[in-house]
Amino acid sequence: MTVIDYEAEYNNRALVPEHPSLIEGWRRDAAAYRNEANAELDISYELSPRAAYDLFLPAGGLPSRGVIALFLHGGYWQALDRSFFSHMARGPVAHGIPTVIGNYDLCPDVRIGDITEEIRRLIAHLWDRYRKPVVVYGHSAGGHLTAEMLATDWRQRGLPPRLVPAGLAISGLFDLQPLVSTSLNTNLRLDRQEAIAASPIARIAPAGTALIAAVGGDESSEFLRQSRIIADIWGRGGVDTTLDIRPGENHFTVIAPLADPDSDLTAALVAQARKIC
Repeated sequence: MTVIDYEAEYNNRALVPEHPSLIEGWRRDAAAYRNEANAELDISYELSPRAAYDLFLPAGGLPSRGVIALFLHGGYWQALDRSFFSHMARGPVAHGIPTVIGNYDLCPDVRIGDITEEIRRLIAHLWDRYRKPVVVYGHSAGGHLTAEMLATDWRQRGLPPRLVPAGLAISGLFDLQPLVSTSLNTNLRLDRQEAIAASPIARIAPAGTALIAAVGGDESSEFLRQSRIIADIWGRGGVDTTLDIRPGENHFTVIAPLADPDSDLTAALVAQARKIC
């Protein structure tokens, strides 16, 4: 029986030694895009200082029809913020899709379940303000949150049942149980029961929605498993799932195509949005 070293499998920074320069590149490219974009910055959706978002608009302003896209950043629910990811809006905005780059509170100040609920309230806020369905896309922990938003029963909140009809989860985490035994859990504070409760694969598959699970081909075997398992389980449950293993990409480079309006990953996100319109 093979014993999996979860500590090594989920330590993306150790697996990609050049990650500091890649993260610095995110910060630099995000700041440059904010300076050139048509944007409304630092819009609060709750009282917490971190509960804010930036809205990036197409050249013609907010369209009267269509969807709004929401990007959710990674960082294992305990690091980074929206200021590193503004350029993730460049691709969809170039195709006329208004795009929100979201922020949320972090562990250990809150728990993963609290973050999930916070993003649900952000989406409710976006509906109240813009009256548009929301296509969610996110990276790593943001991929987890993407799946959680698809699986949410919005009717229980007095909102349209297909408020979040589609999502793109990039290098997502859908089975949180392996994290319990890792050093990541120092701040996450998950026990086994909480990890199961916070795992999208443990939820009823949201039939009638669509999910693209993208992951870098050079990521760890566990990250590849995470995307494969959500595509398989949810696909058998009635979700229109696509598994997109991207050759040569690691955990930090896999999101780069979203800043390119002409990339295949941007095209996939835009196609999701246009199916809804």
